[in-house]
Amino acid sequence: MGEEIEELRRRRIQIIACSARRSGEKTREADGAAEAHEILSLGPVEFLTLLRALAMLLRRWDRVADLIMRVFVRGKESPQRRVRALLHTWLGAYYAVKLQKRGIDHIHVHHGYFGAWIAMVAARLLEVQFSLTLHGSDLLLNGAYLDTKLQNCRFCVTVSEYNHQHILHRYPEVHPGKLLVSRLGVDVPEPIQSPPRIAHSARHAFTLLAVGRLHAVKDHAFLLRACERLRDRGVDFECAIAGEGPERRRLERLIRECRLHDRVTLLGTVPRDRMDALYRSADLVVLTSRSEGIPLVLMEAMARGRIVLAPAITGIPELVIPGKTGFLYSPGVLDDLISRIVFVEEFMRAEGRYAVSRLDWMRHAARVQVLHNFNRRKNLSNFCERFLERIGPHEVIPKDWSSPHASVVLQQI
Repeated sequence: MGEEIEELRRRRIQIIACSARRSGEKTREADGAAEAHEILSLGPVEFLTLLRALAMLLRRWDRVADLIMRVFVRGKESPQRRVRALLHTWLGAYYAVKLQKRGIDHIHVHHGYFGAWIAMVAARLLEVQFSLTLHGSDLLLNGAYLDTKLQNCRFCVTVSEYNHQHILHRYPEVHPGKLLVSRLGVDVPEPIQSPPRIAHSARHAFTLLAVGRLHAVKDHAFLLRACERLRDRGVDFECAIAGEGPERRRLERLIRECRLHDRVTLLGTVPRDRMDALYRSADLVVLTSRSEGIPLVLMEAMARGRIVLAPAITGIPELVIPGKTGFLYSPGVLDDLISRIVFVEEFMRAEGRYAVSRLDWMRHAARVQVLHNFNRRKNLSNFCERFLERIGPHEVIPKDWSSPHASVVLQQI
């Protein structure tokens, strides 16, 4: 979200970047947004401010009464989740107290998790509008109270056509005009002249690369099971997994159990300046997630002309067109994943015999796909233009005028 904030600021829109997390618990998005700007974060909650928030809830009860009723009466949420929603209502009032003298015109929340409820309550109490961006798991896996959030938002931005159709199907009461598809994107580096192709078997082992947080939803264990089967079939390969997270110990144990210590390497966190070389050294970039929006990892790999293999889930087929810009496998079907890997490995071993191979065309098509449809700079500009259209009338500031007065947009990260 940091890039969107900076782009809006370049357009003379005042932004207050906030976090609903504890101080010090920064997200990757918050880091970029907060580098040189104010962050209003929860921090050690002031007791007096909490009392003022409770008083505001009581004074302006009519503005949030239907939300409280939604927490207690309607829906199928668990008792624990309902209690948390009630606490988040209080936190929404806390933010309203903090922001009531800041001249906020609109609140936008990044992701649909608990921060969206906080933002919605704050917007109600301040009598301003709010909007939200939905990506993947916040819509498809953890959609708590999402019906209420979608009904109350002025508009909703989502990152894929798949998500767009899912919302229309799952929440038919939501007006289609509220929904806005805005694709993410990456920078497309200049291509590096490839060395003369030689037979794959004469150079290095077939190299697999997976990039992503070591989290259960990324399902790296599924990839390790595939690696075990590839080794048993006699495939000469190496696999590197870049990322860190709570699944690391489990994956280390699985590597030992499958006797893959000489084939699979957990790289941990890889600095951004090393990722380019890591992508370019991979023969095949593999994704095994159970749920995604449209992964930036695949975009980054394709922008560098890498062959990618991913499950045919959610919005991924909008990026990876099977047989044209990459390969897809049936989600959860281990044999299909393995057969696709073997196909690419055998094709690469043979492609040194040809001046131009089918995979060369695929590498080129992958770059073109990202360049035209998932280009960071172009999509960022489109997002900001459409976002400003949606938040309502705002003062247009001439480019040569340096006055600080403009609509204030709160970005809730």
